[in-house]
Amino acid sequence: MKSIKGPGIFLAQFLGDEAPFNTLDGISDYMAGKGYKGIQIPTWDGRMIDLKKAADSKTYCDELKGKLEDKGLVITELSTHLQGQLVASHPTYNMMYDAFAPAEVHGNEPARRAWAIEQCKLAAKASKNLGLTSHVGFSGALAWPFLYPWPQRPAGLIESAFKELAARWKPILDVYDENGVDYCYELHPGEDLFDGTTFEMFVDALDGHSRANINYDPSHFVLQALDYVQFIDFYHERIKAFHVKDAEFNPTGKQGVYSGYAGWADRAGRFRSLGDGQVDFKSIFSKLSQYDYDGWAVLEWECCIKDSDQGATEGAPFIEDHLIQVVTRAFDDFAATGADEAVNKKVLGI
Repeated sequence: MKSIKGPGIFLAQFLGDEAPFNTLDGISDYMAGKGYKGIQIPTWDGRMIDLKKAADSKTYCDELKGKLEDKGLVITELSTHLQGQLVASHPTYNMMYDAFAPAEVHGNEPARRAWAIEQCKLAAKASKNLGLTSHVGFSGALAWPFLYPWPQRPAGLIESAFKELAARWKPILDVYDENGVDYCYELHPGEDLFDGTTFEMFVDALDGHSRANINYDPSHFVLQALDYVQFIDFYHERIKAFHVKDAEFNPTGKQGVYSGYAGWADRAGRFRSLGDGQVDFKSIFSKLSQYDYDGWAVLEWECCIKDSDQGATEGAPFIEDHLIQVVTRAFDDFAATGADEAVNKKVLGI
């Protein structure tokens, strides 16, 4: 069995315009001081990483790794969540999604998509140069506005959406394959890949592409009332990244899964700081260890109540406390009788 690495932390939710959150040096010092050993880097912010240079220059990547190692940190994965979102976007969201891309492609979805696709491909090459084997991001969505089947969907609509989604992602995943990197989709409402069934539909449309994998995040499953522990039994072979994120779901006589358009603090389903929600992390860490997951446990901090500094402070020891040093021998070895075929036959009466 293998042991999970950690604690790591996703930097995206901590980025800001003030020190220490406006430079990689500053934010990495801050996270190292909180006890984190790994950082997951968002590639859409040039203050964190020059993605094109990382894709083109092994020297740049070696220097970046060296600076972080001096702080006691390693890079867990790169992230293209925002760029991945733009690989497939329904026109309903075009105006809002423009904010994820450079100004020169605003209002031009085909140009914006081409930019996003190139960004995702650059991230594959950058990951290889950094010695990484997993990458995290979103899938984007074409079918999401039609989630609830009313009015009745035209026959074949969902199949057409997933066929197109797979066609857009296959050339990208082929680049990841060429670079020995897994693209780990965060299964997330708002994306066409939001649960096990939709992930299976996508992989089927890709003819089982080996680089289409999962960034496991139980918080999104709690808010869907999905069995997030059994999910690991079904999909452990495709889980190649892990966001440690807490959530709670408290339905009432007024709200359920959809939460009545309420703001985050007033929703039945809410993201919470680690330990403040309902996620059974002991079962998750045990289950992942059972299936030999040896990637990183990376905090993705989001909470509608607690301050981010407190969330980051509490997150590292929380993950540390849940890491399992897996067994190296059977607990009942003291009672072992050794291997002897003749004795076994006598015991069995044969």
